[in-house]
Amino acid sequence: MWTALQAPMIPILALARRPRLVRAAVRVWTGGVFALARGILRLRVREQGLENKHLDSPCIYVCNHQSTWETLAFNQLVPDVCIIAKRELRRIPIFGWFLEHSPMILIDRSGGGRALAGMITQAREEAAKGRSILIFPEGTRVGVTDRCEFQPGLIALYRKLGLPIVPVAHNAGHVWRRDVKTGGTITVAYFPAIPPGLPGAEVSAQVEELLNVEKDRLPPCTALSDNAK
Repeated sequence: MWTALQAPMIPILALARRPRLVRAAVRVWTGGVFALARGILRLRVREQGLENKHLDSPCIYVCNHQSTWETLAFNQLVPDVCIIAKRELRRIPIFGWFLEHSPMILIDRSGGGRALAGMITQAREEAAKGRSILIFPEGTRVGVTDRCEFQPGLIALYRKLGLPIVPVAHNAGHVWRRDVKTGGTITVAYFPAIPPGLPGAEVSAQVEELLNVEKDRLPPCTALSDNAK
């Protein structure tokens, strides 16, 4: 119902042709989603390593992918972030329109080299506007107990954009599943930035190992905290 209420804004935003307004509308929508989740499910978010959050200049956030939660949440955690997502998501009513016009980078996963080149071009354009890029390097959702295995897109992005990487681990998949959403405290942890200019393959392997280790070290989602965000 909350999502349906956003539909009347689409023609207004389409006429305005101002992506910043679209992104502001997305933050209103996702803020409502998480307010409802907090009130109904008692679902909370705890952020760790805030000193590593790279809000003053663009970076590449590299995050493990367990659910749809993190796609929504980053619009709140990092304002104006540009998310790399699969092209099929634009078919979703209302949600798809906002994704396309924010704009986010929607890629055809079967497009091979052409899709990769398009991703790099769009990411460079958005970074030039001061936006950070968020990539889920596995390319698809991975089970909470499964090992993350990165696709090569991260290496190309790191080499071509010349931006630092901020690794991010979370455990949202324990409570935000396809079939059911439950209460608890999701932990999102930010790790120190990796500077640009290092060998791409080595950096990708380093971040992959870091996320595989750290996602399993996060506190259990079932432990609610009164001072959680």
